[in-house]
Amino acid sequence: MHKAGFVNIVGNPNVGKSTLMNALVGERISIATFKAQTTRHRIMGIYNTDEMQIVFSDTPGVLKPNYKLQESMLNFSTSALADADVLLYVTDVVETPDKNNEFMAKVREMTVPVLLLINKIDLTDQEKLVKLVEEWKELLPQAEIIPISAASKFNVDYVMKRIKELLPDSPPYFGKDQWTDKPARFFVNEIIREKILLYYDKEIPYSVEVVVEEFKEEPKKIQIRAIIYVERDSQKGIIIGKQGKALKKVATEARRELERFFGKTIYLETYVKVDKDWRSSDKELRNFGYQLD
Repeated sequence: MHKAGFVNIVGNPNVGKSTLMNALVGERISIATFKAQTTRHRIMGIYNTDEMQIVFSDTPGVLKPNYKLQESMLNFSTSALADADVLLYVTDVVETPDKNNEFMAKVREMTVPVLLLINKIDLTDQEKLVKLVEEWKELLPQAEIIPISAASKFNVDYVMKRIKELLPDSPPYFGKDQWTDKPARFFVNEIIREKILLYYDKEIPYSVEVVVEEFKEEPKKIQIRAIIYVERDSQKGIIIGKQGKALKKVATEARRELERFFGKTIYLETYVKVDKDWRSSDKELRNFGYQLD
């Protein structure tokens, strides 16, 4: 019998969901940085063997929405509860179990198997970990609790083993040669955005969206033109930097990463444009691919 199913990864921002998904799928699909809220869309990574297909979905961190963009991000996370065959709820040793009671209440109602993964266990001791496990047991009695370290891949194999055991019998949902449901342009956006997250401080990265205007693929090279949208003129100045140095650094780093990702020579042009208040505009958010309803 062939097994297939949707394994959805949820949890608060910054607990290591993307790092875990990359460890499980084996491709650097999801952005993993140390800033909160880097995953804005549900990203699907597909793990294939002859006997099974696991469709992993990494979601934005669960947060109280402050503006339209965050509402859209929360929609993605909530929708991940609806279509999961197995739910991975990721927390870490730093956060307290009572952080998100409303979302927790929804998780408690779920009838599919829930694996509660306590990440970053290298940052705590045995005694504290035992206490934390007990607190989570009380809050989510139906969940199977597994301590892990996604960064050092500790217990990730065991998580994978449990997922395989819990998957329903089903034919595959996607072609066996597919490892994601996202088009190539999506990863160009994500990689450029990741570099922006790494190189700029504070609020800048959250005011940024990247749109690929041109993606011309040839056998050995890809030509890409990308627009970086910001909300204000002052942000445009910061992104470009003195004599264009900041933007040049981002573009160079992104190009290197894209060459690794696609295995081809990349010609990358980047431009910065101002689009006031895109984060609060339904029309703009839809254009950028966010799910609003």
